[in-house]
Amino acid sequence: MNADSRPDSGGEVVDLDKARSARIESADPTARPDADQSPDSDPDRSVAESADPTVRVMVDQPGPTATGPGYLGRLLGAQRRAIVPVWLKSVAELRTATAWVARHYAHSLGYHALRSPVYAMRLTLQAPAGAAKFVGGTVRWVADREGEPVRLAAVRREDAAEYLKLSRQRDGRVRMRTLVTVLAMFIGLGSALAIYVLAPDWLQALSVGAVVMALGAAGRRADDPVIHRAVELPTAVKLTSDIVLRALGSLGIPAINQAQGKGRDGFEFTAPITRDGPGWRAEGNLPYGVTVTDIIERRERLASGLRRPLGCVWPEAVADEHTGRLVLWVGDQDMNRAKQPAWSLAKSGLVDLFKPVDFSTDQRGRWVGLTFMYIAAIIGAIPRMGKTFLLRLFALIAALDPRAELHTYDLKGTGDLDPVGEHVSYRHRAGEEDEDIEYAIADMREVRGELRRRAKVIRSLPRDICPESKVTSDLASKPSLGLHPIVICVDECQVWFEHDKYGKEFEEICTDLVKRGPATGIVLMLATQRPDAKSLPTGISANAGVRLCMKVMGQTENDMVLGTSSYKRGVRATMFAWADKGIAYFVGDGSDARIIRSVYVDAPNADRIARRARKAREEAGTLSGYALGQEPEPAAGSGYDLLADILAVVPADEPKVWSETVVARLADLREDVYDGWDPEGLAAALKPHGVSTIQVGRRVKGKVVNRRGIDRSHIVAAIAERDGNRDAG
Repeated sequence: MNADSRPDSGGEVVDLDKARSARIESADPTARPDADQSPDSDPDRSVAESADPTVRVMVDQPGPTATGPGYLGRLLGAQRRAIVPVWLKSVAELRTATAWVARHYAHSLGYHALRSPVYAMRLTLQAPAGAAKFVGGTVRWVADREGEPVRLAAVRREDAAEYLKLSRQRDGRVRMRTLVTVLAMFIGLGSALAIYVLAPDWLQALSVGAVVMALGAAGRRADDPVIHRAVELPTAVKLTSDIVLRALGSLGIPAINQAQGKGRDGFEFTAPITRDGPGWRAEGNLPYGVTVTDIIERRERLASGLRRPLGCVWPEAVADEHTGRLVLWVGDQDMNRAKQPAWSLAKSGLVDLFKPVDFSTDQRGRWVGLTFMYIAAIIGAIPRMGKTFLLRLFALIAALDPRAELHTYDLKGTGDLDPVGEHVSYRHRAGEEDEDIEYAIADMREVRGELRRRAKVIRSLPRDICPESKVTSDLASKPSLGLHPIVICVDECQVWFEHDKYGKEFEEICTDLVKRGPATGIVLMLATQRPDAKSLPTGISANAGVRLCMKVMGQTENDMVLGTSSYKRGVRATMFAWADKGIAYFVGDGSDARIIRSVYVDAPNADRIARRARKAREEAGTLSGYALGQEPEPAAGSGYDLLADILAVVPADEPKVWSETVVARLADLREDVYDGWDPEGLAAALKPHGVSTIQVGRRVKGKVVNRRGIDRSHIVAAIAERDGNRDAG
């Protein structure tokens, strides 16, 4: 290249080494030779210099590189892996695995034992071919036929010396092998003659059979095996790091693809890939900025990259780690097809609802339990995904505690809960006709009254008997206290909450039961196929401690069942396939969201379990209500009108009255209906009618006292509006 040497060219020769040194020195303002180091340096000049965009600002302080907590701190925060594997600690899992292995080999033994005559016949038919192969092989071995190609090659090359050497070697081999063959023949014939003359018949038959079977095995064809497999084992490929990296690279996530394009893995394994139950577990860190949610959103593509069925691939987040820590579990079989272990309660046994009860298994086939007391549960799913079957399973488990009082409502009207209702339930109804709704609202009013009674009983108990102010198993076992578990199961609960007449009252009662019921031993379980704000009121969904969500179609339904922001955290029931019947996300009971597969109990087995539960109740003397054919007695004052009763006890000359005064007068009017009501209960009962309580001031001993109360005009207006609507209807 020719340099332009003209004076006005503007070119300049730069020493790169000096330029780099100057740039490095200028990065540190303390190293600048023109910097004013005096304490009274011009502040305006400093500001001007710091405002210069060309000046580099040091954000990392000089000194040794920060390494985080010290050695002791890292030890304190270390995660210790279990010395004994979890599956080895579980007696149930070990027993189940042992039973599976025993059944496997017993099946194989029986399979082959039954077919052994066929195997013997086929080997006998193949024995002549095996004998011919044996004789031909022996002759070729004696004649040293394996060396013939080498000798022929020497002939073709006309290498006389090599040929003579190979010929002498062959002659020696033939002589030795002939001698060995003759000796073996004499020994074999002599042994055969001795067996024929001296051995008993069974030994002769055994010897001949062994020879025939050996010749038959030698005569078998490669494409026609004599013995077939008794069990076809799954052909799941072992999960390796290469397979995991290939699958992650196929997801189209830029950060992973860029890392792999630069020769890096794009995934940092934090533990070896190991067997975890009937599958493989891989754990590691995703690249910076990539979350587990990004992987879950691409679960179908991940399954394609792993070349596994969708039901075998389950990416999960680690609750106690950052959002980029991925646990990938790849099962040997599709979760919806894998055979579940036998449910221990299917044939025998009772339960204590105050203790965990197994009702499902996770992806690894391990049992997952639930403590049914102190909870309120919500089950949501689109139709035909197993929602009703799961609710019926919960009802069956509750029925196996003889102390529990069941209230079952099948608002779909198909009779799915009839096995429990007819044999065990205290209150039961199937359908959504007017008489069914009237029956249900009367029952729920009774339950709400029972809630108030229980609260008073618990409050009156000594601290040494009821230290936690809630029902315990011991208290529930004392009939005198009346604190036995009450379990309410409602399928298609949206029918209640959307009812034009009683919808608001159902909502009020159920919200109260969800909030206060668990501590008093009342459990509410709701199932719906339309999990939205109207079908599942927010006051209920926000306070339910246990949520189970099978397949839903969108984020709104997902979060209504599983909780706000569950979808953003990667807990997505939208990823379940249509074939994932009975598979759900399970949140609650003291653990983070996990995927479970509920136990499947069909109608005949449900009927058998319910009959067993009925027998236990008959022995315990706790069977009552609908199961005994007893219809609820018309509640005293069942035809009462709350608004009319209030007008009856509040005269027109009292426009505003305290709530405590109103409930006292109501109790005098209808003691069997209003006894035990308090101002809060009155407010809750008035809310469905559109009447709210207000502040009412009264002068007591010369001072104005404000308390909650009612405005009589509001009651009059509510009655007028109700009667007007009724006349219009």
